[in-house]
Amino acid sequence: MASTAGTPSIQIDPNVRGDSADEARQHALDRILESGAIAVIRMADSERLLRVIDAVRAGGVTAIEVTMTTPDALEVIARVAQAGSGVEIGVGSVLDADTARRAIDAGARYVVSPIFKPEIIRAAHERGVPVMPGAFSPTEIQAAWEAGADVVKVFPADAFGMAYFKAVLAPMPHLRLMPTGGVTLDNAGDWIRAGACAVGVGSALLDKRAIADGNFDKLTDNARTLRRSVEKGRSG
Repeated sequence: MASTAGTPSIQIDPNVRGDSADEARQHALDRILESGAIAVIRMADSERLLRVIDAVRAGGVTAIEVTMTTPDALEVIARVAQAGSGVEIGVGSVLDADTARRAIDAGARYVVSPIFKPEIIRAAHERGVPVMPGAFSPTEIQAAWEAGADVVKVFPADAFGMAYFKAVLAPMPHLRLMPTGGVTLDNAGDWIRAGACAVGVGSALLDKRAIADGNFDKLTDNARTLRRSVEKGRSG
């Protein structure tokens, strides 16, 4: 893959205050929330990953999270960002502020982390990018929200399921929560009805056998099923 050196960046100058960074962040967040689902992609084969992204986008899932555990993750993000294919490309598995900055410089339009660190939130917001830190307990979730999280990723959501999700939101309905873990193509709408603003979906969407066989049409069909489930959940 080509180096990311010289890649045009979407970052906002951290010296620019107020409206510019806030508006850029809100625009990206609106697109993610409109999609209602983020495809979480974690693969060893970065070339095939680009085919997967195309297939998922064709099925209507336009928010794509490439995890930092993917080989050449930053270069993949840069290639997708440069292609301008209508994909809202983000980075996942971010564990520190420096990684967040490098990913944003490569073209990531949002940052997702399995953990809550205020420094990651600050780094993303300085560049006008929404951030979704991971949290689990009610105290941790509220702390992440107060630190500026645009969405709190409830992870691992399958540990207690939708009942826990509803229980957290009952006294804190101001939160924007996104479950990751335990979300399937068919129950995504149930998570939306339980109060999720969006869902993160990985293995349920990205059929490993289909990818190995080069059956990318299967992934497109899966994405369509996921979109239908989300829309059904939104309609009540």
